[in-house]
Amino acid sequence: MNLKQKAVLSMIALAASAGAQAQSNVTLYGVIDTGIEYANNQPGGGHDVVRLTTANVAGSRWGLRGVEDLGGGLKGLFVLESGFESDTGKSSQGGRLFGRAAYVGLKNEWGEVLIGRQNGPIFDVAGSIDPMFIVPRYSLLAQDAQFAARADNTIKYVGAFGPVKTSAMYSFGADSGKVGGSEVPGQPKLGREFGGNIVYSANNLSITAAYDELNSGTVTVTPDATTRRATLAGTYAFGKATVYAGYRWGKAYGGALLPGAPAQSNQRSNLWWTGARWNVVGALTLAAAAYYQDFSGTNADPWLFVGSADYEFSKRTDAYLTVGYAKNRHGSNLGIGSGSWGFGTVQPGANQVGVVVGLRHKF
Repeated sequence: MNLKQKAVLSMIALAASAGAQAQSNVTLYGVIDTGIEYANNQPGGGHDVVRLTTANVAGSRWGLRGVEDLGGGLKGLFVLESGFESDTGKSSQGGRLFGRAAYVGLKNEWGEVLIGRQNGPIFDVAGSIDPMFIVPRYSLLAQDAQFAARADNTIKYVGAFGPVKTSAMYSFGADSGKVGGSEVPGQPKLGREFGGNIVYSANNLSITAAYDELNSGTVTVTPDATTRRATLAGTYAFGKATVYAGYRWGKAYGGALLPGAPAQSNQRSNLWWTGARWNVVGALTLAAAAYYQDFSGTNADPWLFVGSADYEFSKRTDAYLTVGYAKNRHGSNLGIGSGSWGFGTVQPGANQVGVVVGLRHKF
């Protein structure tokens, strides 16, 4: 081997060594979920409807996520995730290209610091405390849309320490599409959102607490409008079954309105739920849940009952059947949850039944 050949081999070895020290990868992933839904008592006439629907048990999406080893235990990361409607091909989340997530960050043994559009503090834990996994049709999300809320302009810390996981976030403007309500010079409170969560898991028990505070006002309309939410929930697994119980306190201030509250500001509500999931056999899982919301100062307090069955053909493809029943009292208008939340999707005082059957594929 001559000197020139040795030099070439040395350069290749050096490049390979550098690549090993700064490894990186990017993953393309996604979910497509489409089904057929029947729902009665539609607004504006009370008629029934049969329709093709997307995002029934999971929001249809595609995304890119990547991580780079920076050495010394430090890693860089990013996530770009785009939601879409598989029945029409339209973008979800108000037409945003990456409406589900768009953030960059750093992580090491002490946790992660993430910057960009991200899940809110309650959304981060909602899937683990809801028997229906916070699915769009039908779940805890129908009673309060904040359980699946995201925030623009957010910085977040996420950490895990033994059996405890925690996160804290601050948004400089949670909804950048709101005119005069996000990152307004001289008005830092407008659009401001902050909160956090903590999860303790040991053996078969998990206990979760979360808090969220959001200013939803604008320069010209109710600039002090603020909603506060606190959630406490627990799960316990035994054998192939898991039981769930949870509570969410909510209060509106400064002219804000809670979803589903009667036409009055500064409303308070207590939302309770319970349910269970049971893996009958390896491929078949059954779930059932009940949700009740008590609005203060009124008897317009709705119930929602849900049952579902999911059958996995493989790790990537499954079929599902979900049935929901919304029971309204004294003029409440909770529907089964078509879209991102359920209030207003049924005539006031009417009950509603919904059934959806469909397929989901993950890639």
